Amino acid sequence: MRASRQLVTDLLVVAWVAFWIWASMRLYDLVEKLAVPGQKMEGAGSGMADNLSEAGSKVNRVPGVGDALASPFERAAGAARALADAGREQQETVRDIALALSLIVLVVPLALVLFGWLPLRIRWIRRAGAAAGLRGVPAGRDLLAMRALATQPLRRLATLGPDPVNAWRRGDESIVDALAALELRRLGMRVR
Repeated sequence: MRASRQLVTDLLVVAWVAFWIWASMRLYDLVEKLAVPGQKMEGAGSGMADNLSEAGSKVNRVPGVGDALASPFERAAGAARALADAGREQQETVRDIALALSLIVLVVPLALVLFGWLPLRIRWIRRAGAAAGLRGVPAGRDLLAMRALATQPLRRLATLGPDPVNAWRRGDESIVDALAALELRRLGMRVR
């Protein structure tokens, strides 16, 4: 029963992590769409700057007044380049915000898994590994039985007989095996 619960919990944790990875990627994509106005502003500014520069260079060829007529076109082209630069900066800002938000959405749930669930799971793996090594050895079964006496609820111990502690002290094999089995089941392990 406990092994099934652990398997279901492990699968839920994997699903939890996958969901938050998906959610952070989706959030990044959604926030990244806010950069579209910046892309349009950059394109419009660059196009205007190119057209105004070209017009200024054509007007500049007019003899006698070309320099005076080209100057406003060059200033307007400079303003259009500034508009294009603002569009690029807006896109970079949106990308930075999208990355920061998606990392926050991803890091918090992953931290819960890494610092909450994973240490508990590793501790269980160590305990179960130690118990697996002990269950096949007579002295190990005795240690498991002693652990069961110390950690099992009294109502479970009472189901083994009127005085399981004295039976364990006498070395009653059936009580030692029953106590070891209780401890193994508590760890979610099968009794051989």
